[in-house]
Amino acid sequence: MSAAVAHRLGRGLARLAALPLFMCGFRPFFLATAAYAVLVLLAWLGFLGAGLVLPAVPGGPLVWHAHELMFGFGFAALAGFLLTAVPEFTATPAFARRVATGLALAWLAARLAFWASAVIGALPAALLNTGFAAALLALLGPRLLRDRERRHLGFLWGLVAMAVAVAGFYVDLLRGEDPMRWLHAAINVMMALVVVAMSRISMRIVNDALDARRAATGDELDAYRARPPRRKLAIFAIALYGAAEFLAPQAALSGWIALAAAAAVLNLLNDWHVGRALLSRWAFMLYAVYWLMAAGYALIGLALLGLPLPPSAGRHLLTVGAMGVSILAVLCIAGRTHAGHALDVRPWVPLAAVLLGAAALLRALSGWPGLPAAALQFSSGLAWVGAFGLAAAYLGAVFLRPRSDGGSGCEEPRPAPEPDRARVGGAGA
Repeated sequence: MSAAVAHRLGRGLARLAALPLFMCGFRPFFLATAAYAVLVLLAWLGFLGAGLVLPAVPGGPLVWHAHELMFGFGFAALAGFLLTAVPEFTATPAFARRVATGLALAWLAARLAFWASAVIGALPAALLNTGFAAALLALLGPRLLRDRERRHLGFLWGLVAMAVAVAGFYVDLLRGEDPMRWLHAAINVMMALVVVAMSRISMRIVNDALDARRAATGDELDAYRARPPRRKLAIFAIALYGAAEFLAPQAALSGWIALAAAAAVLNLLNDWHVGRALLSRWAFMLYAVYWLMAAGYALIGLALLGLPLPPSAGRHLLTVGAMGVSILAVLCIAGRTHAGHALDVRPWVPLAAVLLGAAALLRALSGWPGLPAAALQFSSGLAWVGAFGLAAAYLGAVFLRPRSDGGSGCEEPRPAPEPDRARVGGAGA
């Protein structure tokens, strides 16, 4: 590459990084999360309902669908959250614009390479997807390890496990073997990361709801705490099931461990019984994530123990339900507040959450004997597209535009300036 071409490329990247979209790490990734959720499901529905030709990736359409939802959609949401949360949690500076720009372009290149793998081979997709996971580890790992209190290492181990799942997927793919076991492993990694992240987010959301309830009623209400022993037990049970599923996917022992994971997740909910404050939109949305997760592991366990249930029913409660609703909550809560906006009180948010819950239930029911599978799958997909279409429409402008509160970084909304008392008094005189 000549010096002139390199210079022009550098200037072009600098102009791109100067856009408001790249002000913070979460902005491009949260926008990509919502938009990609719609794109991938529309393509999948077109394949199921009209025979639309999907990219001819090794492994076929099902592998493409699962890969892009886990390593495309899911990893985009995870990257956006961690690039913003880790600097806040570790009291370190926010990542520079060029980091957000470079990672977003790397994620996009990985998507294009996988879509084109039938033409260019699977190796470029392998290098780009594993490289993206490794880049996240290289950026976030040192900050998490240097944190004196070591309270957030769960994110590091989750990222390591996700990177291993991506690498393992491509090792199997390049060998010509079925790589789906690694995508199933990635689902369990994502569930553990949801528990880790939710414990941080819920501490603020539920206690804010309790504060509002105290102000409205004058009642004395105990503060909410996400107790570490329950969280660690749930993460351990999920990890244990993930290992059992990987090593012995059809064994009865895996079924019993899945039921144990469901019980451990339900045990987390004992911290959440805080009265009517739980019915506020944000607290209840997060609460529903754990119910969907517990139900997913319970159905998987019962299916493995011989009940006439499709294992895919529980797996889709985990992915469409727990993962989908938790990601929607993160887009709305972390995305808006770190873009300088208050939480959204418009009705589209509960509507989108209800659509995702319906999508999860419809997709789970589609595998049950005697039910119209095609109609239920199509209805589930439309509900998913509707939910994330709303998110893309209402949050896209937030991520694309400059902050409206005068801020220039990733901090939460700035308080409104105090009125100039002398000027107000003079104007009224």
